[in-house]
Amino acid sequence: MQKIINVLAVASGLVSAAVVASGVFVYVNRDSIIDGIKSQAIEAVTGSLGGGLGGDLPVGAPDLAPAAPDAAAVPSGGLGVPTF
Repeated sequence: MQKIINVLAVASGLVSAAVVASGVFVYVNRDSIIDGIKSQAIEAVTGSLGGGLGGDLPVGAPDLAPAAPDAAAVPSGGLGVPTF
């Protein structure tokens, strides 16, 4: 009976040591683990978009750009809404 108790005690000590070692490993490498998770999350989000942003969103000049160069003048104190 003593041998069984000794084996259980040694096994318990090994499990405790493994838990402490893994906790220390995670604590020491927490910055790289967080960076890895962030990059995987960003990759998953951008990958789910399927690259559909290229033609869907306007790039460059806005859609409501003034047609004539003098129409771009904004009256002082105005809200930037041209009056016709």
